[in-house]
Amino acid sequence: MFEAEPGEPKQRQARAVAVDKRFRAFDPHQVLLLPPSLDDWLPEDHLARFVADLVDEVLDLSPVLADYTEKRGFPPYDPRLMVRLLIYGYTTGVRSSRAIERRCVDDVAFRFLAADRAPDYRSIARFRRRHLDALADLFLQSLHLAQKLAMVKMGRVALDGTKLEANASKHKAMSYGRLIGKEERVEAEIATLEAKARALLADAEATDTAEDRIFGVDGKDVDLPAELDRREKRLARLQAARAQIEAEAADKARRHAEDKERRRQERAGTEDEQAVAAAGEKAAAKARPKPKAQANFTDPDSRIMKNSDGAYIQAYNAQAVVDEQHQVITAADVTCNASDALNYTTMLDQSAHNTGIHPKQALVDAGYCSETNLEAAKERQLSRGTDTFMATGRLSHDEQIPPAPRGRIPDNATLKERMARKLRTKPGRKAYRRRKAIVEPVFGQIMTCQSGRQLLLRGEDGARGEWRLLAACHNFRKIFRHTGPAGLATALA
Repeated sequence: MFEAEPGEPKQRQARAVAVDKRFRAFDPHQVLLLPPSLDDWLPEDHLARFVADLVDEVLDLSPVLADYTEKRGFPPYDPRLMVRLLIYGYTTGVRSSRAIERRCVDDVAFRFLAADRAPDYRSIARFRRRHLDALADLFLQSLHLAQKLAMVKMGRVALDGTKLEANASKHKAMSYGRLIGKEERVEAEIATLEAKARALLADAEATDTAEDRIFGVDGKDVDLPAELDRREKRLARLQAARAQIEAEAADKARRHAEDKERRRQERAGTEDEQAVAAAGEKAAAKARPKPKAQANFTDPDSRIMKNSDGAYIQAYNAQAVVDEQHQVITAADVTCNASDALNYTTMLDQSAHNTGIHPKQALVDAGYCSETNLEAAKERQLSRGTDTFMATGRLSHDEQIPPAPRGRIPDNATLKERMARKLRTKPGRKAYRRRKAIVEPVFGQIMTCQSGRQLLLRGEDGARGEWRLLAACHNFRKIFRHTGPAGLATALA
C-alpha cells in the first residue's frame, strides 16, 4: 500500500573460501593387492571368535562326522562350518535358516565364522534336522565344560518350567467331540460323492460305449473326481487325530490303574506285576476320551496350554534345572503335559545323572506340589541328601509369608502341612527366596537374547532337541562371560 524507499540489498554472510584439505584415502573401486585376512574382521574378545575356538578345539563332533558314510555325491559343507553358524545363531537369537543365510552375506561375524562362505537355507535346515540328536547332545558337552571351569557347584538348584509356543496354530486343533461329528459328516459327504461318481462313471461308460462303436476305442479312462480325493484325505487326517486322542486316553488310564494297583500291593505287602499289567489293560479297554480333549493337525504332539500371561497357546512345556553359582542349566527337557508336577523326580534325576552330583537344596514352586512329589522329596532327602523346598500354594501379589507357629509339629500333620511349615521358618524363607533369582533370569535370557519364545521344529522330538540346543547355547554364553578376554584356551590350560 505504501511505497518503499529504494535501498541496498541485504548482504549475505560470505562463506569461508575452501582450502585444499587432505582427507583420508577412500577409493571404493580399488582392487586389493593382497587377500584380506579373516583375523582382521573382528576384535579379539568377540563372541564369534569364542564360538570358532569352541567348535574347532573343544567340542566333540564325532557323532556328526560318523553320519557321513557315503563317499559318492557332491561334497557337502564342512560340519564345523554349520555347527559354528548354528551355535552362534542360537546364541544371538538368529535361529531361522533363512535368516542365517542372509547374515552370512550381511553380518561380519557370520561371514567370519563361515570363512566368507554362504550356505543356502536349505542346506542349513537339512543339516539341523539330520543331526538334531547330535546338536542336542551339545548340551551335555556345554555342562561338562562348565564343570571343568568350576562354574557348577550343585549346592542349590532351582527347577521350573515355561511354556514354549509350538510351530502350529491353536486354530488348527479340534476337540474329540467335534472330531466325531466332523468325521460323520465327512463320511456322509464321501458317500454322496461316491454315489455321484458311480453315476457319472456309469453315464460315461454308456457314452463311451456308444462313441466307441462309431469312432473306435481311444484307451482313455475316467478319473475319480478331485473333490472325492480331497474328502478322503481329510477323513484320513480326522481318523488319525481321533486315534491319537483315544490312544492317549487309554495310556493315561493304564498308567493311573497300574499306579493304583502298585500302591494297593504296597499296603498289602505283596508284589504281583501280572496283576498290575492286568489292571492297566482293563482300565485302558474301558477308557474314553473327554469331549474337550484336543489334537492339532499341524503339530499333533503339541497341546493347548495356559502361559504365564493367562493366554491359551499351542505349546510345549519346557523344563530346566539351574545351578545357583553361575546360572548354568544342568538338566533340560520338553513334555507334552501342561502340568509341572510330573517332572519333579525325572528332572532332578536327570540333573544328578548329567553332573554326577546330587544337589544339597532343590527349590521348586507350587506347580510341582502333589502328594506323590512330597513323598518323593522326603525319600530324596533321606537317600540322596537333597533338601527340597516346595511351595504348597501360590501367594497373591505383595503377600508375605507368615512366620512359622511355635512349638513342635503335630504328629498327625500331613506332608503338605509339614512342607508349608518348613517354608515359613527363617531358613526356609531365606532359601526359597532365591528361587526366582536363580531360574527366572535364565528363562528371560533365553526368551529375549536367544529369541527362544517360539520353537521352529515340530514334533516332541524336534521340540526337545531344539530346547536342549537353546540350553547348550545359554551355557556357552555363560562360559564366554566367565572366561573373559583371556579366552577359552587360557581358562582350560
